[in-house]
Amino acid sequence: MNQKEKLLIGIENILSVASDLTQEMDRLERVEEECKFLKEQLFLSQFTQPERKIFELAIDEHSVTEMSEILFKERGTIKKQRRSIMQKLHVSSMEEAVQKYKEIQEKDTFELIKSTQFNLAF
Repeated sequence: MNQKEKLLIGIENILSVASDLTQEMDRLERVEEECKFLKEQLFLSQFTQPERKIFELAIDEHSVTEMSEILFKERGTIKKQRRSIMQKLHVSSMEEAVQKYKEIQEKDTFELIKSTQFNLAF
């Protein structure tokens, strides 16, 4: 086997490894997205369905008045559900609740599993 053939075989091997690495990166990105989705679902599972809707609107920074109009609910009902969310998360404001949610979303999944007893409120 001459030098050119060896070089071509080497290049072929490198391209094969690069292709495998690219496929693995794609797979890992899909796994990461799935983990993010599952963390979101786990976090939201501690709320009732109406509380989930309130929290999702809070993530989008809607006010109590806007939530009331969007959900066709009384402001008092919205406030009561917001208080319930804050109690479940052990926070004193909806801003703090949303921040807690965002921090969990950004946290590395494996680090999150290692560092918690997997309390739903994290």
